[in-house]
Amino acid sequence: MTGIELKEETIFTWGAPPLKFGAGASDEIGFEMSGYGVKRVLIITDPGVSALGIPQRIADTLSRYDISSEIFDGVHVEPTDDSMNKAVEYARVQGEWDGFVAVGGGSAIDTAKAINLLTSHPGELMDYINKPIGAAKAPPGQLKPLIAVPTTAGTGSESTAMCVLDILSMKVKTGISHWRLRPTLAVVDPLLTMTLGPEVSAASGMDIVCHAVESYTARYYTTFDRKKPEERVTYCGSNPVSDLWCEKSMTLIAQSFRGSVRDGSLEDRSNMMMAATFAGMGFGNSGVHIPHANAYPIAGMVKDYRPAGYPQDEPMVPHGQSVSLTAPEAFRFSFESAPERHLRAAELMDPRADRHSTPSEQLPSVLVSLMRDIDIPNGIGGVGYTESDVPDLVPGTMKQARLLATCPKTPTEDDIAGILTRSIENW
Repeated sequence: MTGIELKEETIFTWGAPPLKFGAGASDEIGFEMSGYGVKRVLIITDPGVSALGIPQRIADTLSRYDISSEIFDGVHVEPTDDSMNKAVEYARVQGEWDGFVAVGGGSAIDTAKAINLLTSHPGELMDYINKPIGAAKAPPGQLKPLIAVPTTAGTGSESTAMCVLDILSMKVKTGISHWRLRPTLAVVDPLLTMTLGPEVSAASGMDIVCHAVESYTARYYTTFDRKKPEERVTYCGSNPVSDLWCEKSMTLIAQSFRGSVRDGSLEDRSNMMMAATFAGMGFGNSGVHIPHANAYPIAGMVKDYRPAGYPQDEPMVPHGQSVSLTAPEAFRFSFESAPERHLRAAELMDPRADRHSTPSEQLPSVLVSLMRDIDIPNGIGGVGYTESDVPDLVPGTMKQARLLATCPKTPTEDDIAGILTRSIENW
């Protein structure tokens, strides 16, 4: 209309689901779901959460509003294409569902997003998985109501429009990203996290840290080329709205992360649940970059590592650990592209810390101090990798084109190899 041809992006998008937050909020899910006119709901969870009785309590709240439900407790911790396909098949065989409730960590919520997508519309996982691994098709229409109920303070999946999974045949993590996947409502009840052990609290909390810091230091939205409306992706780069949520998330992390791992008071748990949701509102729109891109092959190519506090039946690197292991070195790499962002993040994450005399070391030193305090493994060597594994890890990172494009300093294969090599140990 103005006659001006715009070359650079001038538009950012931001979205988040409605939120109900507070102790006891999960007891009101029946009331909330009744507002969507549903009659039959599938509750999606994992065996550990199911054993605590939380899904059954939610089923009881649904029944009080004449909503029938079934509990599917077959979610795999750190979902795979195989586990998601089995969950989708279960939901399809059991008939038509009017809505879904996801109860658990990111694994349960992400599995529920896949179930909702693939029972609402035809197709298979690979049709919707991000390029270059999948076809990255857009869901052709609306999905059914999905209420997300996190039981860990970490992924922020209750706020985001993506789900993450391992592709077993490729030994790599990837995901599906589209705004239609975003839950209809997030119900965040800090009481549901009170039984978390310190190891899970530490790992999931580092996911919050990386979400907030990566989003805050992501490439600014105006530096991208102009896109057509149909090409504009969920991850649009850091922007004024996402920045606000990330800053608040980092402030809450500084106040309560160490305490939530050490003592686990309701106040600290509440703050970390809020930090997770706020970080989800940040990175779910602006995006994450190198630490998450590295995390996918680190988790996907795990050898023998079995983390304390998690199921011991198979090797795994919890997502919150995998994203943190190369974060200090990744932020050293990206510092020069946005110095003021990195310095501000360091200040917010630990306002009382002694400032490192070298500016580029301030954020890495804050992260290393935190990780040491909460017993995160010391680099990728702490989960079983050596320098000889780096050439095998690099291709998995480079497949994460959507994430790497969000980094303010685009890395080459050699850059990623260097970051991984220097992350064998972090201290």
